[in-house]
Amino acid sequence: MNTIAERIFDFLKNFPPFNMLSREQLLSICKAVDVIYLEKDATIFDIGQPVKDYFFVIKDGAVGLFNPDNAFVDECDEGDIFGLRALLRKGDYLLKAKTLEETILYSISSNLLEEYITTNSDASQFLMHSFVSNIAINSETSRDITDNEDFEYSELQTADYSKNPITCSDRTTIKDAAIIMSEAHVGSIVIISNNKPVGIITDKDLRTKIATGLFKISEPVLKIMSTPVKCFPKNISIAEAQIAMLRHRISHLCITEDGTEDTELVGILSEHDIIVVRENNASSLVKEIKRCNTVDQLKNIRLRANELLSRYLEQQIPINFVSKLISAINDTITQRVINLEMKKIGAKPPCKFAWLAIGSQGRQEQLLYTDQDNALIFEDVAPKAYSKTKEYYLKLSEKINNSLEIIGFELCPAQMMASNPNWCLSLSEWSNQFRSWIKTPDQDNLMLCTIFFDYERVYGDSELVNSLSEKIFDAIEERDIFLNYLGRNTLQNPPPLSFFRQFLVEDDGKHKDQFDIKARAMMPLVDAARLLILSHNIKSVNNTIERYFKLAELEPQNKDTYLLCIDAFKDLLRFRTEQGIANNDSGRFIDLGSLSKGNRLKLKRSFKAVKTIQELIKTRFKLTQFM
Repeated sequence: MNTIAERIFDFLKNFPPFNMLSREQLLSICKAVDVIYLEKDATIFDIGQPVKDYFFVIKDGAVGLFNPDNAFVDECDEGDIFGLRALLRKGDYLLKAKTLEETILYSISSNLLEEYITTNSDASQFLMHSFVSNIAINSETSRDITDNEDFEYSELQTADYSKNPITCSDRTTIKDAAIIMSEAHVGSIVIISNNKPVGIITDKDLRTKIATGLFKISEPVLKIMSTPVKCFPKNISIAEAQIAMLRHRISHLCITEDGTEDTELVGILSEHDIIVVRENNASSLVKEIKRCNTVDQLKNIRLRANELLSRYLEQQIPINFVSKLISAINDTITQRVINLEMKKIGAKPPCKFAWLAIGSQGRQEQLLYTDQDNALIFEDVAPKAYSKTKEYYLKLSEKINNSLEIIGFELCPAQMMASNPNWCLSLSEWSNQFRSWIKTPDQDNLMLCTIFFDYERVYGDSELVNSLSEKIFDAIEERDIFLNYLGRNTLQNPPPLSFFRQFLVEDDGKHKDQFDIKARAMMPLVDAARLLILSHNIKSVNNTIERYFKLAELEPQNKDTYLLCIDAFKDLLRFRTEQGIANNDSGRFIDLGSLSKGNRLKLKRSFKAVKTIQELIKTRFKLTQFM
């Protein structure tokens, strides 16, 4: 072995998955590795470039990965692998790779990957696990989804295979099998015996074995079928499927009852199916939204987002991540609507402004179609320019609200929208409005505070919003008793069980005898998280689950309570979303008679968190008189 290959061997043998290979396998790779030297700030690959036919290992130095906004995503250093996800995914790069210092790279081709790594069971298993690990989301980052995050979660999903595979017996002629495939518009046919898969024919077999004249079309399919077939269970993940296809150099997997060829065939999974999943993930929808030119196009994409939501729930993707994805889609739709409507108006905005999401969208918890809750803030202008400035933004807001209604977000019955003159204000007006609510915390003002304290910038100038936040927290600090009033308001919804531990349901009206999961179970947890995070003067965390995580960090002595609230809120959010999808509504009101005993018990368990967090609030804000 030559000196360079020896040095590469001595290095790679210390890092996975190379340390899982046999000596002979690793030596073969080392002889074919390309060594690359790069100066600091050199671009290795960029977003949108076609994926190269190799991946990289860092020998010395460091490489940074950056998203489309040039925000730092990850740092790779000695022994780290990068570019492998992209190589397996194919297409274009979704991230930019740039050296952070002088760097030496080892470049390893896809041929070496397929021949020596994916064929080694331990190395293959390592790659699969690496695909579905390290998927936590930094709660301190912006609301934008990075392609990296969404790709990782798409790999975690169960593969969406075809439930009605096209089949034939081993006595079927090749000609008849080809006709069946053609009529069904599929690229494969599974040969079965007693409903168990024994072989498979693909378009490639027809090209390489029939079109070339190696076999006659009158011969039986068993002459050209690939056998034995590769079988996998119904819960195979995207990552596992990709690795299996690479490892066995095949493009189709048979799905059987128990994952072996000894049980009945239930489906077929192809490379095309994996591509379809990627084309319908959150990142791809966001990209489509940015290219839309009509409200109808946006409406169609929002409907597809609902399908994505259903799929994520079925596959048990963590609900807090699902809420981030759907909220990001909703935000991007709103941003596109604003741009389209500004273009229609033609006139340039008279000053800086920002569009705010309030309520559930502001908290990144708007999974289903709900009423619009939004507001607009514009910078202070000279008195003589105020009238025309406000007139412009009210006109713009009305167009935006109407377009969002067409897309599926109904107008707010209480008119808590930017098209309402009361919710389209200058910075000074908004500051005075919040100061008035805080100074006079009656029931109506407290209700408005609980809605507007959860605002989040969706579009426009961030400095305006930051300035408003500073003024609000200054006002709270000046009147610290306000938090006690807010605490008292938080206790207005006690745990939703009667003395006899029965669910408290609506007494009358349209939803008589139904359980209001939003008002009676979710909002007490939302209100408590808001109050406690405000008491710590934290401005940048609006999401309920993230608020509790932050509180657990700030108050380790109460960590168990906050973790209990997190689990309960996740359960409630998932439950409401599932109910909404099942009933094609907001999921707010639930017919308890339709619930299984298990679901009723699960709901009741979540109420323990409401009781526990409210006890903490009573003690902290000296509200024991409300017990």
